[in-house]
Amino acid sequence: MLTQLLQGFTLLGEEWVLWILIVLSVCSVAIFIERLVFFLMNRLSGVAELTYRLTKGDEAFARQAVEGRRGIEAAVVREALNASDRGPEAVQEIIEGTIARERLRYDAWLSFLGTLGNNAPFIGLFGTVLGIIRAFHDLANASVGAQGGASVVMSGISGALVATAVGLAVAIPAVVAFNLFQRWLKRLTTSATALGHAWQSHLKAKAIVVPAVAPETTAMDSKG
Repeated sequence: MLTQLLQGFTLLGEEWVLWILIVLSVCSVAIFIERLVFFLMNRLSGVAELTYRLTKGDEAFARQAVEGRRGIEAAVVREALNASDRGPEAVQEIIEGTIARERLRYDAWLSFLGTLGNNAPFIGLFGTVLGIIRAFHDLANASVGAQGGASVVMSGISGALVATAVGLAVAIPAVVAFNLFQRWLKRLTTSATALGHAWQSHLKAKAIVVPAVAPETTAMDSKG
């Protein structure tokens, strides 16, 4: 009975595999569009100028630049500014925590694109194997001459190879989209880190200057 079930499964052919690949392709396109809109709406403009202003300690400009803005860069700047009174070390920890938290929002659904890009060719190959098995089964049951039997096999194999082609057609755009978003996320993360370090460098410089002035003031008071 098990042998009959397996034989019946293998004789289904490649059509159902093609439908699976089509559904996965539609899902891939939908995820690409959704992620593209998300990345475009969660980015910050004028990062170079903002980095310079943070280095100079222009807190008012920085708060205005990120007001009402979404994304990993704006979140890092806001959290770093709000934690200024805790010291540079605390700001560093907050920057790292904010980046880790925001990355989860950008990473959503990207694993689907990566998995689809890696496995769609194998799904297509699986459909091709099933199609070839059915083609040879049809040849064995054909009651026609040798020329007609060869025609049955060639027709079945050509149809089966379509599954491999469709699998590659689904995988290639998914891999391209996955690499695009990963590189984009890496750039945003690097930019957010640079913004956080710019404000942290200002806090460290401020912390160094204050103790240097205090002893001189104390010495002058003692002479007076």
